[in-house]
Amino acid sequence: MTETSAQSTVLTITRPYHAENTSNSYVEGWRVASMCITLILINAFSQIDRILPFILAESIKADLNLSDTQMGLLTGLAFAVCYALLSLPLARAADRGSPRFVLVSCILIWSVMTALGGFAASFLFLALTRFGVAFGEAGAVPAGHALIARKIRPEQRGFVIGLFAMGIPLGTMAGFAAGGAIADTLGWRTALIGAGSIGIVIGLVTILVAGPTPPSRRPASDNEPFLRTALNLLATPAFRWMFVGAIFIGFAAAPFYAFIAPFLIRSYGYTASEVGLAFGLLQGLMGILGTLGGGRWFDSAARSGTGRVLGPPAILLLLASLTTTAALFMPTGWMSIALLVPSMLSFSFMLPWGFGAAHLVAGPGRQAQASSLVMIGTGLVGPALGPILVGIISDTATEANIANGLGLGLLIVPLGSALAGLAFLVANQRVADFLRK
Repeated sequence: MTETSAQSTVLTITRPYHAENTSNSYVEGWRVASMCITLILINAFSQIDRILPFILAESIKADLNLSDTQMGLLTGLAFAVCYALLSLPLARAADRGSPRFVLVSCILIWSVMTALGGFAASFLFLALTRFGVAFGEAGAVPAGHALIARKIRPEQRGFVIGLFAMGIPLGTMAGFAAGGAIADTLGWRTALIGAGSIGIVIGLVTILVAGPTPPSRRPASDNEPFLRTALNLLATPAFRWMFVGAIFIGFAAAPFYAFIAPFLIRSYGYTASEVGLAFGLLQGLMGILGTLGGGRWFDSAARSGTGRVLGPPAILLLLASLTTTAALFMPTGWMSIALLVPSMLSFSFMLPWGFGAAHLVAGPGRQAQASSLVMIGTGLVGPALGPILVGIISDTATEANIANGLGLGLLIVPLGSALAGLAFLVANQRVADFLRK
Protein backbone atom coordinates (compact mmCIF):
# COMPACT_ATOMS: atom_id res chain seq x y z
CA MET A 1 0.00 0.00 0.00
CA THR A 2 1.38 3.41 -0.99
CA GLU A 3 1.33 6.27 1.51
CA THR A 4 2.41 9.87 1.37
CA SER A 5 5.78 10.74 2.85
CA ALA A 6 4.22 12.57 5.80
CA GLN A 7 1.87 9.69 6.60
CA SER A 8 4.76 7.25 6.43
CA THR A 9 6.83 9.34 8.82
CA VAL A 10 4.05 9.63 11.40
CA LEU A 11 3.36 5.91 11.17
CA THR A 12 7.05 5.21 11.71
CA ILE A 13 7.23 7.43 14.76
CA THR A 14 4.17 5.79 16.32
CA ARG A 15 5.20 2.31 15.16
CA PRO A 16 5.47 0.76 18.65
CA TYR A 17 1.83 1.65 19.33
CA HIS A 18 0.50 1.09 15.84
CA ALA A 19 0.11 -2.65 16.31
CA GLU A 20 -2.48 -1.96 18.98
CA ASN A 21 -4.72 0.16 16.79
CA THR A 22 -6.61 -2.88 15.50
CA SER A 23 -8.19 -3.23 18.95
CA ASN A 24 -11.68 -1.90 19.59
CA SER A 25 -11.15 -1.88 23.34
CA TYR A 26 -10.13 1.78 23.73
CA VAL A 27 -12.44 3.70 26.05
CA GLU A 28 -14.29 6.69 24.69
CA GLY A 29 -16.18 9.75 25.95
CA TRP A 30 -17.12 9.81 29.61
CA ARG A 31 -15.21 6.58 30.26
CA VAL A 32 -11.95 8.35 29.37
CA ALA A 33 -12.77 11.06 31.93
CA SER A 34 -13.74 8.54 34.61
CA MET A 35 -10.54 6.57 34.04
CA CYS A 36 -8.44 9.74 34.24
CA ILE A 37 -10.07 10.81 37.51
CA THR A 38 -9.56 7.34 38.97
CA LEU A 39 -5.90 7.26 37.92
CA ILE A 40 -5.30 10.66 39.54
CA LEU A 41 -6.87 9.41 42.79
CA ILE A 42 -4.78 6.23 42.67
CA ASN A 43 -1.50 8.10 42.34
CA ALA A 44 -2.55 10.76 44.85
CA PHE A 45 -3.31 8.21 47.56
CA SER A 46 -0.19 6.25 46.69
CA GLN A 47 1.78 9.42 47.41
CA ILE A 48 -0.24 10.20 50.55
CA ASP A 49 0.33 6.72 51.99
CA ARG A 50 4.02 6.97 51.18
CA ILE A 51 4.65 10.36 52.81
CA LEU A 52 2.39 10.06 55.86
CA PRO A 53 5.19 8.66 58.08
CA PHE A 54 7.22 11.83 57.33
CA ILE A 55 4.36 14.03 58.52
CA LEU A 56 3.52 11.81 61.47
CA ALA A 57 7.12 11.03 62.44
CA GLU A 58 7.27 12.93 65.71
CA SER A 59 3.98 11.50 66.96
CA ILE A 60 4.96 7.96 65.96
CA LYS A 61 8.38 8.28 67.59
CA ALA A 62 6.90 9.51 70.86
CA ASP A 63 4.15 6.89 70.97
CA LEU A 64 6.29 3.87 70.04
CA ASN A 65 9.54 5.18 71.58
CA LEU A 66 11.49 4.93 68.32
CA SER A 67 14.84 6.42 67.33
CA ASP A 68 15.63 8.55 64.28
CA THR A 69 17.53 5.60 62.83
CA GLN A 70 14.45 3.40 63.10
CA MET A 71 12.32 6.08 61.46
CA GLY A 72 14.87 6.29 58.65
CA LEU A 73 14.61 2.54 58.12
CA LEU A 74 10.83 2.78 58.01
CA THR A 75 10.70 5.59 55.46
CA GLY A 76 13.66 4.82 53.22
CA LEU A 77 14.97 1.27 53.21
CA ALA A 78 11.61 -0.47 52.77
CA PHE A 79 10.82 1.34 49.55
CA ALA A 80 14.32 0.98 48.12
CA VAL A 81 14.37 -2.77 48.74
CA CYS A 82 10.86 -3.38 47.41
CA TYR A 83 11.38 -1.25 44.31
CA ALA A 84 14.62 -3.09 43.57
CA LEU A 85 13.16 -6.57 44.07
CA LEU A 86 9.51 -6.30 43.07
CA SER A 87 8.99 -3.50 40.56
CA LEU A 88 10.22 -5.44 37.53
CA PRO A 89 8.32 -8.70 38.17
CA LEU A 90 5.11 -6.80 38.93
CA ALA A 91 5.59 -4.78 35.75
CA ARG A 92 6.12 -8.02 33.83
CA ALA A 93 2.88 -9.41 35.26
CA ALA A 94 1.03 -6.27 34.13
CA ASP A 95 2.52 -6.47 30.63
CA ARG A 96 1.83 -10.18 30.15
CA GLY A 97 -1.46 -10.50 32.03
CA SER A 98 -4.18 -8.16 33.23
CA PRO A 99 -2.91 -4.71 34.25
CA ARG A 100 -6.27 -4.08 35.93
CA PHE A 101 -5.77 -7.11 38.18
CA VAL A 102 -2.20 -6.10 39.06
CA LEU A 103 -3.17 -2.46 39.68
CA VAL A 104 -6.19 -3.26 41.86
CA SER A 105 -4.19 -5.86 43.81
CA CYS A 106 -1.42 -3.33 44.43
CA ILE A 107 -3.92 -0.66 45.58
CA LEU A 108 -5.60 -3.04 48.01
CA ILE A 109 -2.29 -4.33 49.39
CA TRP A 110 -0.80 -0.89 50.11
CA SER A 111 -4.11 0.48 51.45
CA VAL A 112 -4.69 -2.44 53.82
CA MET A 113 -1.09 -2.21 55.02
CA THR A 114 -1.39 1.54 55.56
CA ALA A 115 -4.52 1.00 57.67
CA LEU A 116 -2.87 -1.82 59.64
CA GLY A 117 -0.02 0.55 60.45
CA GLY A 118 -2.50 2.51 62.55
CA PHE A 119 -2.72 -0.49 64.89
CA ALA A 120 1.05 -0.90 65.33
CA ALA A 121 2.32 -1.31 68.87
CA SER A 122 5.96 -1.99 68.02
CA PHE A 123 8.66 -1.07 65.54
CA LEU A 124 8.62 -4.55 63.99
CA PHE A 125 4.88 -4.51 63.29
CA LEU A 126 5.02 -1.00 61.83
CA ALA A 127 8.07 -1.95 59.72
CA LEU A 128 6.22 -4.95 58.28
CA THR A 129 3.27 -2.75 57.31
CA ARG A 130 5.60 -0.29 55.57
CA PHE A 131 7.16 -3.13 53.60
CA GLY A 132 3.62 -4.06 52.59
CA VAL A 133 2.92 -0.50 51.46
CA ALA A 134 6.14 -0.52 49.43
CA PHE A 135 5.21 -3.89 47.92
CA GLY A 136 1.93 -2.51 46.61
CA GLU A 137 3.34 0.77 45.39
CA ALA A 138 6.21 -0.95 43.55
CA GLY A 139 3.75 -2.17 40.92
CA ALA A 140 1.21 0.64 40.86
CA VAL A 141 2.77 3.02 38.33
CA PRO A 142 3.93 0.31 35.86
CA ALA A 143 0.50 -1.36 36.00
CA GLY A 144 -1.21 2.01 35.57
CA HIS A 145 0.88 2.73 32.49
CA ALA A 146 0.13 -0.73 31.06
CA LEU A 147 -3.59 -0.05 31.60
CA ILE A 148 -3.27 3.29 29.81
CA ALA A 149 -1.50 1.57 26.90
CA ARG A 150 -4.35 -0.94 26.56
CA LYS A 151 -7.33 1.39 27.09
CA ILE A 152 -6.31 4.86 25.82
CA ARG A 153 -5.75 5.77 22.18
CA PRO A 154 -2.09 6.47 21.28
CA GLU A 155 -2.71 10.13 20.43
CA GLN A 156 -4.05 10.77 23.97
CA ARG A 157 -1.59 8.74 26.03
CA GLY A 158 0.95 11.44 26.83
CA PHE A 159 -1.78 13.64 28.28
CA VAL A 160 -3.29 10.77 30.29
CA ILE A 161 0.15 9.79 31.60
CA GLY A 162 0.54 13.42 32.65
CA LEU A 163 -2.82 13.31 34.44
CA PHE A 164 -1.76 10.11 36.20
CA ALA A 165 1.48 11.79 37.27
CA MET A 166 -0.46 14.83 38.51
CA GLY A 167 -1.57 12.69 41.44
CA ILE A 168 1.94 13.04 42.90
CA PRO A 169 1.87 16.82 43.56
CA LEU A 170 -1.81 16.65 44.54
CA GLY A 171 -1.07 13.82 46.96
CA THR A 172 1.90 15.68 48.37
CA MET A 173 -0.17 18.79 49.09
CA ALA A 174 -3.10 16.83 50.51
CA GLY A 175 -0.88 14.53 52.54
CA PHE A 176 1.04 17.30 54.24
CA ALA A 177 -2.04 19.42 54.92
CA ALA A 178 -4.59 16.78 55.88
CA GLY A 179 -2.12 14.39 57.50
CA GLY A 180 -0.74 17.04 59.81
CA ALA A 181 -4.18 18.39 60.71
CA ILE A 182 -5.60 14.93 61.47
CA ALA A 183 -2.53 13.97 63.48
CA ASP A 184 -2.86 17.11 65.61
CA THR A 185 -6.58 16.64 66.25
CA LEU A 186 -7.27 12.89 66.09
CA GLY A 187 -3.83 11.26 66.29
CA TRP A 188 -1.44 9.55 63.89
CA ARG A 189 -3.26 6.23 64.07
CA THR A 190 -6.47 7.79 62.76
CA ALA A 191 -4.55 9.38 59.88
CA LEU A 192 -3.13 6.01 58.77
CA ILE A 193 -6.40 4.11 59.20
CA GLY A 194 -8.37 6.81 57.37
CA ALA A 195 -5.97 6.99 54.42
CA GLY A 196 -5.88 3.21 54.10
CA SER A 197 -9.67 2.92 54.21
CA ILE A 198 -10.15 5.48 51.45
CA GLY A 199 -7.55 3.63 49.36
CA ILE A 200 -9.51 0.39 49.67
CA VAL A 201 -12.60 2.15 48.31
CA ILE A 202 -10.56 3.55 45.40
CA GLY A 203 -9.28 0.06 44.63
CA LEU A 204 -12.81 -1.33 44.43
CA VAL A 205 -13.93 1.57 42.22
CA THR A 206 -10.99 0.88 39.90
CA ILE A 207 -12.38 -2.59 39.16
CA LEU A 208 -15.53 -1.02 37.72
CA VAL A 209 -13.92 1.95 35.98
CA ALA A 210 -11.09 0.07 34.27
CA GLY A 211 -13.25 -2.74 32.94
CA PRO A 212 -11.86 -5.87 31.29
CA THR A 213 -8.52 -5.31 29.58
CA PRO A 214 -7.61 -6.79 26.19
CA PRO A 215 -4.57 -9.04 25.83
CA SER A 216 -1.21 -7.45 25.14
CA ARG A 217 -0.30 -6.86 21.48
CA ARG A 218 3.27 -8.01 22.09
CA PRO A 219 4.84 -10.30 19.48
CA ALA A 220 3.86 -13.96 19.95
CA SER A 221 7.55 -14.94 19.90
CA ASP A 222 8.40 -12.64 22.78
CA ASN A 223 8.81 -15.09 25.66
CA GLU A 224 12.03 -13.82 27.20
CA PRO A 225 12.49 -13.90 31.00
CA PHE A 226 11.78 -10.48 32.45
CA LEU A 227 15.41 -9.88 33.48
CA ARG A 228 16.57 -10.56 29.93
CA THR A 229 13.92 -8.20 28.57
CA ALA A 230 15.14 -5.52 30.97
CA LEU A 231 18.77 -6.06 29.95
CA ASN A 232 17.82 -5.94 26.27
CA LEU A 233 16.06 -2.62 26.81
CA LEU A 234 19.10 -1.24 28.60
CA ALA A 235 21.29 -2.48 25.73
CA THR A 236 19.35 -0.23 23.35
CA PRO A 237 21.25 3.11 23.13
CA ALA A 238 18.00 5.11 23.14
CA PHE A 239 16.73 3.49 26.32
CA ARG A 240 20.15 3.35 27.96
CA TRP A 241 20.61 7.11 27.68
CA MET A 242 17.12 7.64 29.12
CA PHE A 243 18.05 5.40 32.04
CA VAL A 244 21.26 7.39 32.63
CA GLY A 245 19.20 10.58 32.60
CA ALA A 246 16.76 9.04 35.08
CA ILE A 247 19.63 8.27 37.48
CA PHE A 248 20.82 11.89 37.35
CA ILE A 249 17.23 13.07 37.92
CA GLY A 250 17.26 11.05 41.14
CA PHE A 251 20.47 12.77 42.24
CA ALA A 252 18.86 16.17 41.58
CA ALA A 253 15.32 15.66 42.89
CA ALA A 254 15.96 13.70 46.09
CA PRO A 255 18.34 16.24 47.73
CA PHE A 256 16.18 19.09 46.42
CA TYR A 257 13.10 17.92 48.31
CA ALA A 258 15.06 16.72 51.35
CA PHE A 259 17.09 19.89 52.02
CA ILE A 260 15.59 22.93 50.30
CA ALA A 261 13.24 23.70 53.22
CA PRO A 262 16.07 23.55 55.84
CA PHE A 263 18.21 25.69 53.50
CA LEU A 264 15.54 28.41 53.28
CA ILE A 265 14.97 28.34 57.05
CA ARG A 266 18.66 28.52 57.94
CA SER A 267 19.72 30.99 55.26
CA TYR A 268 16.84 33.48 55.35
CA GLY A 269 15.22 33.06 58.75
CA TYR A 270 11.88 31.74 57.50
CA THR A 271 9.70 29.69 59.81
CA ALA A 272 8.74 26.14 58.91
CA SER A 273 5.14 27.18 58.29
CA GLU A 274 6.23 30.01 55.96
CA VAL A 275 8.44 27.70 53.94
CA GLY A 276 5.79 24.99 53.90
CA LEU A 277 3.14 27.38 52.61
CA ALA A 278 5.27 29.04 49.94
CA PHE A 279 7.17 25.96 48.82
CA GLY A 280 4.18 23.61 49.06
CA LEU A 281 1.86 25.82 47.02
CA LEU A 282 4.48 26.55 44.37
CA GLN A 283 5.45 22.89 44.09
CA GLY A 284 1.81 21.88 43.77
CA LEU A 285 1.13 24.47 41.07
CA MET A 286 4.29 23.61 39.15
CA GLY A 287 3.51 19.91 39.49
CA ILE A 288 0.06 20.35 37.97
CA LEU A 289 1.34 22.66 35.22
CA GLY A 290 4.29 20.40 34.44
CA THR A 291 2.41 17.11 34.24
CA LEU A 292 -0.57 18.44 32.26
CA GLY A 293 1.40 20.74 29.98
CA GLY A 294 4.15 18.17 29.56
CA GLY A 295 1.65 15.47 28.62
CA ARG A 296 -0.03 17.63 25.98
CA TRP A 297 3.29 18.77 24.57
CA PHE A 298 4.62 15.20 24.42
CA ASP A 299 1.56 14.06 22.44
CA SER A 300 2.19 16.88 19.96
CA ALA A 301 5.88 16.00 19.69
CA ALA A 302 5.10 12.32 19.15
CA ARG A 303 2.71 13.21 16.32
CA SER A 304 5.14 15.63 14.69
CA GLY A 305 6.99 12.90 12.81
CA THR A 306 10.49 13.90 13.96
CA GLY A 307 10.93 11.34 16.71
CA ARG A 308 12.56 14.00 18.90
CA VAL A 309 10.53 13.51 22.04
CA LEU A 310 12.97 14.51 24.80
CA GLY A 311 14.29 17.92 23.72
CA PRO A 312 11.99 20.29 25.68
CA PRO A 313 12.47 18.61 29.10
CA ALA A 314 16.22 18.42 28.51
CA ILE A 315 16.39 22.16 27.82
CA LEU A 316 14.24 22.93 30.88
CA LEU A 317 16.56 20.83 33.08
CA LEU A 318 19.59 22.74 31.80
CA LEU A 319 17.84 26.06 32.50
CA ALA A 320 16.84 24.85 35.97
CA SER A 321 20.46 23.96 36.74
CA LEU A 322 21.45 27.59 36.17
CA THR A 323 18.60 29.15 38.16
CA THR A 324 19.02 26.73 41.07
CA THR A 325 22.73 27.48 41.28
CA ALA A 326 21.90 31.17 41.51
CA ALA A 327 19.14 30.51 44.05
CA LEU A 328 21.63 29.01 46.52
CA PHE A 329 23.52 32.32 46.74
CA MET A 330 20.77 34.98 46.59
CA PRO A 331 20.80 37.80 49.16
CA THR A 332 17.05 37.60 49.84
CA GLY A 333 14.69 34.73 50.43
CA TRP A 334 12.05 35.67 47.89
CA MET A 335 14.65 35.82 45.14
CA SER A 336 15.91 32.37 46.11
CA ILE A 337 12.42 30.87 46.10
CA ALA A 338 11.61 32.45 42.74
CA LEU A 339 14.76 30.97 41.19
CA LEU A 340 13.85 27.50 42.54
CA VAL A 341 10.61 27.44 40.55
CA PRO A 342 12.19 26.14 37.29
CA SER A 343 13.50 23.09 39.17
CA MET A 344 10.05 22.42 40.63
CA LEU A 345 8.62 22.62 37.12
CA SER A 346 11.35 20.57 35.46
CA PHE A 347 10.95 17.53 37.71
CA SER A 348 7.21 17.26 37.04
CA PHE A 349 7.45 18.28 33.37
CA MET A 350 9.86 15.40 32.79
CA LEU A 351 7.41 12.70 33.90
CA PRO A 352 5.12 12.35 30.85
CA TRP A 353 8.03 12.87 28.45
CA GLY A 354 10.27 10.30 30.12
CA PHE A 355 7.61 7.62 30.51
CA GLY A 356 6.11 8.32 27.09
CA ALA A 357 9.48 8.09 25.31
CA ALA A 358 10.32 4.91 27.23
CA HIS A 359 7.04 3.34 26.05
CA LEU A 360 7.80 4.25 22.43
CA VAL A 361 11.20 2.57 22.58
CA ALA A 362 9.99 -0.48 24.51
CA GLY A 363 7.01 -1.14 22.24
CA PRO A 364 3.71 -2.98 22.83
CA GLY A 365 3.64 -5.43 25.71
CA ARG A 366 6.65 -3.85 27.45
CA GLN A 367 5.29 -0.48 28.59
CA ALA A 368 5.00 -1.43 32.25
CA GLN A 369 8.50 -2.87 32.32
CA ALA A 370 9.86 0.28 30.67
CA SER A 371 8.14 2.40 33.34
CA SER A 372 9.54 0.14 36.05
CA LEU A 373 13.10 0.59 34.80
CA VAL A 374 12.69 4.36 34.65
CA MET A 375 11.38 4.33 38.23
CA ILE A 376 14.29 2.18 39.38
CA GLY A 377 16.68 4.64 37.76
CA THR A 378 15.18 7.64 39.53
CA GLY A 379 14.27 5.93 42.79
CA LEU A 380 17.27 3.95 43.97
CA VAL A 381 20.77 5.35 43.47
CA GLY A 382 20.00 9.07 43.65
CA PRO A 383 17.72 9.00 46.70
CA ALA A 384 20.09 6.63 48.50
CA LEU A 385 23.29 8.63 47.91
CA GLY A 386 22.27 12.20 47.00
CA PRO A 387 20.99 13.39 50.40
CA ILE A 388 23.91 11.71 52.16
CA LEU A 389 26.41 13.55 49.94
CA VAL A 390 24.65 16.85 50.61
CA GLY A 391 24.81 16.19 54.35
CA ILE A 392 28.50 15.27 54.26
CA ILE A 393 29.43 18.40 52.27
CA SER A 394 27.32 20.59 54.56
CA ASP A 395 28.77 19.14 57.77
CA THR A 396 32.34 19.36 56.45
CA ALA A 397 31.91 22.98 55.38
CA THR A 398 30.33 23.91 58.71
CA GLU A 399 33.17 22.30 60.67
CA ALA A 400 35.63 24.26 58.55
CA ASN A 401 33.74 27.50 59.33
CA ILE A 402 32.74 27.96 55.69
CA ALA A 403 29.56 29.98 55.32
CA ASN A 404 26.48 28.57 53.57
CA GLY A 405 27.59 24.96 54.02
CA LEU A 406 24.17 23.56 53.18
CA GLY A 407 24.00 25.72 50.05
CA LEU A 408 27.36 24.32 48.94
CA GLY A 409 26.11 20.79 49.51
CA LEU A 410 22.96 21.51 47.54
CA LEU A 411 25.06 22.28 44.46
CA ILE A 412 24.59 18.56 43.80
CA VAL A 413 21.05 19.47 42.70
CA PRO A 414 21.96 21.72 39.74
CA LEU A 415 24.83 19.38 38.86
CA GLY A 416 22.38 16.47 38.68
CA SER A 417 19.93 18.54 36.63
CA ALA A 418 22.62 19.59 34.17
CA LEU A 419 23.88 16.03 33.70
CA ALA A 420 20.30 14.79 33.29
CA GLY A 421 19.63 17.47 30.70
CA LEU A 422 22.73 16.51 28.72
CA ALA A 423 21.84 12.81 28.93
CA PHE A 424 18.33 13.50 27.67
CA LEU A 425 19.67 15.59 24.79
CA VAL A 426 21.70 12.56 23.69
CA ALA A 427 18.67 10.31 24.27
CA ASN A 428 16.57 12.70 22.19
CA GLN A 429 18.69 11.95 19.12
CA ARG A 430 19.01 8.24 19.91
CA VAL A 431 15.23 7.85 20.25
CA ALA A 432 14.70 9.63 16.92
CA ASP A 433 17.22 7.32 15.24
CA PHE A 434 15.60 4.27 16.80
CA LEU A 435 12.08 5.17 15.71
CA ARG A 436 13.20 5.83 12.13
CA LYS A 437 14.54 2.29 11.70
